[in-house]
Parts: sequence; C-alpha cells; structure tokens
Amino acid sequence: MSRDRGGDRDRPWLLEAVRRRRTVFVDAWRSRLWPVPALGVVFAIVAGVALPELDAALDKRMPETLSAYLFGGGADAAREVLGAIATSLITVTSLTFSLTVVTLQLASTQYTPRLLRTFAADPFVQRTLALFLATFVYALTVLRTVRNDDDSGAEFVPQLSVTVGYLLAMVSVLALVLFLGHLVRQIRIETMLDHVSSDIETTARRMLKLLEDTPDHDYTPFPPSDASVVTARSSGFLVEVDEQALLAAAVEADAVVWIDRPVGSDVVSGVPAALCWSAGAPGDPLSGERLSRLREQVRGALSTGLERTAAQDIGYGLRQLTDVVVRALSPGINDPTTAVHGLNSCSATLCELARYRLGRRPLRDDDGAVRVVLARPDLPDLLDMVCDQPQLYGASDPTVLARLVSMLRELAWVVVVPAHREALSDRLRRMERVVAEQDFDSTDRDRLDRLINHVREALDRRWPAT
Repeated sequence: MSRDRGGDRDRPWLLEAVRRRRTVFVDAWRSRLWPVPALGVVFAIVAGVALPELDAALDKRMPETLSAYLFGGGADAAREVLGAIATSLITVTSLTFSLTVVTLQLASTQYTPRLLRTFAADPFVQRTLALFLATFVYALTVLRTVRNDDDSGAEFVPQLSVTVGYLLAMVSVLALVLFLGHLVRQIRIETMLDHVSSDIETTARRMLKLLEDTPDHDYTPFPPSDASVVTARSSGFLVEVDEQALLAAAVEADAVVWIDRPVGSDVVSGVPAALCWSAGAPGDPLSGERLSRLREQVRGALSTGLERTAAQDIGYGLRQLTDVVVRALSPGINDPTTAVHGLNSCSATLCELARYRLGRRPLRDDDGAVRVVLARPDLPDLLDMVCDQPQLYGASDPTVLARLVSMLRELAWVVVVPAHREALSDRLRRMERVVAEQDFDSTDRDRLDRLINHVREALDRRWPAT
C-alpha cells in the first residue's frame, strides 16, 4: 500500500490504527480494578497538600459570610474530626473490598469464572473504591498540617480543608448505601447477562460491517500448497490482531498473509498461526530476507494474553453466555430457569450478529488487491458454540430443548445468507435426533414436534400456524 500518494490516504489509515490501539488500551484499563482508585489516591494527596496552602493564604481574608459555614473548632477538634474520618473510611473501604470479593466468588462458582472480568470492569465499583480511598488519604494528608499554638508557631486550623473532608465523608456515606444497592442488582443473573450482551453488540458494531454495506461475494484467496508458515511468537489466547500493520507488511513484501486463527483462539509458541505467499508472478516466491522480515512483522501484529478480552473477540461474549447456561445445567446447581434466561440472551445476540458480515474478512490495498485474510468466526461456528454443550447437558430437560428449538426459529426469521440457513437446517436435524432419543411423555413430545415444525416453516418463510 503506497504511502506517498498524499496525506488524504494516510490520514484514514492512521486514524484507524490509533482508534484500534486506543480501544485495546481502554479495554485493558477498564477491566482492572486498581487504576481508578489509584488515580483517586493521587488526586487526594494533591488536594490534601494544596487546600491547606489555600487556607493559609486566605486565613485573614476569609469573608465572614463564608467562614460561618466552615469548620469553626480549634486544632484539637480538627484532629478529632479528621482522625474519625480516616478511621471510619478505612473500615468502610475494607467492608467494600470484602463485599466485592464475595460477589466475585459468587459469580465464579454460581455462573462462570469468565464473568469476573465484567465485575472488575464495573465503573461504579471502581469509582466507589476511589472515593473511599481518596477520602481516607485526604484526611491523613490534611491532618499533618493542623498545629497547636506553641513555641514552634501559631495555631493553624485549615477550616476549608477540614470542611472539605467532612463533605467527602458525607458523600462516602451516601456512596456506601448506593454501592450496596448496586451490588445487589449486579449479582442478579439478568443484569449480568444484559452486560455481556451489550459488550457483544459493542464489539460487533466496532469490528464488523453490516450485510448491506458489503458485497455478497467478497473474494478471499485460498493458501497455495507452497505457502510459507508463520509460527506464533508466544503461547496464550490471541487477543489482538493489528490489521493495519499486517496490511502494511503484506504490501511491503508484495505478499498475501492468511491469518489462520481467529481472535480468542488459543495459540502455542512455535505452532503455525498464519500463512503467507508471494502476490507476484509464480517465479517470484517469498524467500530469504524478504520472507524473514515478513514473518517477524506478522508475529509482531499478533498479540497474545493470559485471558480473552472483548476488544476484538466476537465470540468471547457468547462463550460467557454459554458458560452460564452450562453451569446452570450442572447437577450441582440444577437451575434450568437460569439456563433458559441464558439461552434467551444467546438467541437475541445471534439474531443481532446475523445482521453483520461474519466469517473471513479480506483486507485490500489501494489497488483493490487482497493482501490479508483475517480469520473470524462465522454464524455456523457461533451457533455450534451456543448449542453444542447446552444440547448435550440439557438433553433430558424438555424446557431447555424447547428453548433451543425456539432459538432456531428466531434465527430462521432473520438469517438471509444461504450458508447460514443451511447451518440452521443441519442444526435442526441434529436437534430432532436428540428429541427422538429422549423418553418424554406425549405432551412434551408434541410440544417439541410443534416447535420443530415452526422452525421448518420459518426457514420456508411462512408464518407458523397457531
């Protein structure tokens, strides 16, 4: 891809690269519990140093109308107030941390460990902890400036600073009440499923294009038999693919790069993760320094991590939703109602994703030639992820099977790609075999057969009979 054809072409390329890097950075920042509280502590230290200085500057010039509303006690009283604030806030902070840890443990054991990232990224929890820690640190920092009238100097009581500490304490009390109510709401399964579904939709809007905005048949070359292998640099989950870096590397080497693993898949160091081959004449193969440089650039564009993230991973949210369903169907929990709630969210999410162009995505250079082929899950892959394990573990529950069949009917009304409709037909046949193998009574079997017929009618674009 040429960089010397004018700034107008470079600018979208740079903006896209910066936007994607910013998205990954923001996702990594917000999914950790410590950054916002740490910023609160730093801000509290700065305020605890600056406000007493302001108090000293305004000591003799404070308007009486304002000073009447400020703290009016002496140095000993100021120490008692600030000490009480610091002591109570560190206790409240410990309580908040304890409640948060209990909530994380509950989510891990009751639903799925993959929901822990959602709780850690909760901005309300982060800001509440930041407020409590900031108030504690602020009270301690201001406390060091309070002086009695003795040989070392005149009495100094930072009225404005103590008053601010009092207000912070009152706000912290209110925040504690709101935090408890928020925590009770957060551990509800409906709230968690809604958060995960929202993350999936956000990722889809950012990473995918709508069907009507893309050609029906976007050509993607298949790797030739003599394509060169590019192995992964490190082991872990593939969490990010730098698309612009891959495109630039492929253009520079006059090659085509085929990424073999979608974001979210596990990769192992030294195992092939991509293929590349020359885009030039057949007598111009990739070799030598040109091939080595391209391999290093491709490895550098593939980032791995210890856990999956929602920044570029289309299937991560569905994996979370499916884990909730599977955990609810386990003998230790045995909660089919929660499983049905999870399948409701899965169905709504799959119907939303059906509006987008899924599957492999080609990246083209300025001349329209395919330079990079990215691996992305297609709708059949996502459908298998959602249906395989719930169908296996919920085969003996007619309610779970009924919800799975209803999900196929709902998808049948929104899916338009022929390959996707064929995948629905195949999944329906597999579902029929599972239903036929179960020893259900006549009422449950008739209900399931009726739902299966509704799916067939929806695939034929006919409204089912009532």
